[in-house]
Amino acid sequence: MALKTGKEYIASIESLGLQANIMGETEDKLTAHPLVAPSLQAVAATYDCAHADDSRALFRAHSPLVRDEVNRFTHLHESAQDLMDKVRMQRHCGNITACCFQRCVGMDALNALSITTHDAEVNSGTDYHRRFLKYLEYVQQNDLTCDGAMTDPKGDRSQPQHAQADPDLYLRAIERKPEGIVVRGAKIHQTGAVNSHEILVMPTQTMGEADRDYAVCFAMPADAPGLLYIYGRQAS
Repeated sequence: MALKTGKEYIASIESLGLQANIMGETEDKLTAHPLVAPSLQAVAATYDCAHADDSRALFRAHSPLVRDEVNRFTHLHESAQDLMDKVRMQRHCGNITACCFQRCVGMDALNALSITTHDAEVNSGTDYHRRFLKYLEYVQQNDLTCDGAMTDPKGDRSQPQHAQADPDLYLRAIERKPEGIVVRGAKIHQTGAVNSHEILVMPTQTMGEADRDYAVCFAMPADAPGLLYIYGRQAS
């Protein structure tokens, strides 16, 4: 399995053909856009560091799932040493980019989902963990960048999700089919979304039974049909 270089990563994002509304205009050449390109280069650095002589060992980890080396940003922490190496890796990225390098939330989301889906499978008899591991194998084998989509617009914060005047201020399932769910709603402040291959969507609020439609967690490709990006600011 070949780990991507920064150049290969940028080419893979360009091949997605993502569009975004930027300053009121629809833009379709995002990798070259002056507001997007700096943050794209910051993510590219996380790929190049897996090949550089002075950082290669730190940015790579052995995955028992694919039985090969993977970029540490797609790795599940297995020990205290892994956690320390994660911090050392993040510090190295900060030193060479001097900005947000955008992969931390996706990495943390993968690790959180590993724990949560395992507990759900053990306690409730779901197949969530097996499905998660299959997804993680796909991410690791293709050396993908995952965006963690958590933050909701929220609307009236004194009211729970199901009681909002505008139900789209939280993301929810509106239809359930044998092959999956159909969702509708919004997420905001998702740093690096247009520089990612995959979007990991998670809820962020405590929920009751009436909010069950909002208790959704799923992965989707960044170029999924029906996904609208509104680019608000340059994070890097």
